Amino acid sequence: MFFSLLLVVNAALAGAVVLPRHDDHEHVMRKRVLPGKWFHDDDHPVHKLFGRAPPGDGTDYPDWTNSFPAAMPSGNDMPQAWKDALADAVAAGKIPDIPQSTTASGTNPTYPTGFDPTGPVVCSSTYKCRAEDDVWDAPEGQIGISFDDGPSQGTTKLLDFLDAENITATHFLIGIYIRNTPDAFTRIYEQGGDIAVHTYTHPYMTGLSNADVVAQLGWTMEIIRNSTGGRIPKFWRPPYGDSDNRVRAIASEVLGLTTVIWNQDTEDWSMATGGTTMDAINASMTQWLTGPKSPGLVILEHELTEDTVQAFMNAYPVMKSNGWEIESLALIESDSAYQNSDGTGDDSTVQFGDILGDFSTSTSASSTTSARYVNRQIFFS
Repeated sequence: MFFSLLLVVNAALAGAVVLPRHDDHEHVMRKRVLPGKWFHDDDHPVHKLFGRAPPGDGTDYPDWTNSFPAAMPSGNDMPQAWKDALADAVAAGKIPDIPQSTTASGTNPTYPTGFDPTGPVVCSSTYKCRAEDDVWDAPEGQIGISFDDGPSQGTTKLLDFLDAENITATHFLIGIYIRNTPDAFTRIYEQGGDIAVHTYTHPYMTGLSNADVVAQLGWTMEIIRNSTGGRIPKFWRPPYGDSDNRVRAIASEVLGLTTVIWNQDTEDWSMATGGTTMDAINASMTQWLTGPKSPGLVILEHELTEDTVQAFMNAYPVMKSNGWEIESLALIESDSAYQNSDGTGDDSTVQFGDILGDFSTSTSASSTTSARYVNRQIFFS
């Protein structure tokens, strides 16, 4: 049902156009103004990163979209370097041999007999098994603001509100939505939003093959990189919260991504189908926001529709009046939302070259994780 709703929203849009704590900070709007041209000169060192080219050379926006899948990507049809890196990780024993789950819309994934989703071998986040490196909670007294399923029908309303309140958020974005609504994506970035991955077409991830998991994450990372001056996201959130030790290992070992879940769920997406109401969401929000502050809150919310955004807007005064520290989720977990950039403004630097290689010469934010990526394949060249 949820994915059907996503498809309806996407069709409408297409037709229209534990890391170091980050406690010491002030709320500063980090607007990023993209350059007046989307291309680099031929002799620019990162010219090869971008599919867009200067006007008049026969390359225009539709050609750029053709660089990315128009539907669910296949692991059989992705760059060879991605296939090789996955094969290397499997050969090195870094990817657990856990069978794919059986999934159906509206139901929890099921595993073959002998594979307990709550046990340490599988550790399914759908079944609330918490892997050590996954993000579920914010620090005490903090709310990590994030929104899934953008860019979508609620994005403009959300960004207008964030601008008015001088705050930013982490946006877990769907790759094909970026492809189909680039202007909405650009506004998220220019507003100062922290860009993260929510897969390319929003599938149940544990039901996919290893290669298809890489394709879902890799193509989303690539379209983000191509549209943000080369930045590589650091965080991803699985659709439906569906991850396990196999999927999170592929995300981490192959692509350098940290898995983010949540500790409270508004179920706001289901307002459109009668699954919940604005009043019910308001009641839940009030209960969470007036309750204990430990652990801090990571609330699942969506920019899917204007109603889902309104639910957040209704709760925001309650957050403030109850003394919560409000911050973009990515910046609670790390100094930056990106693996290869400090990402703090127009003057932030981006480490090009061996993007998933050794970051030891990059910015301070990137260098804290450099040891994890030494000798990695170059994915996005």
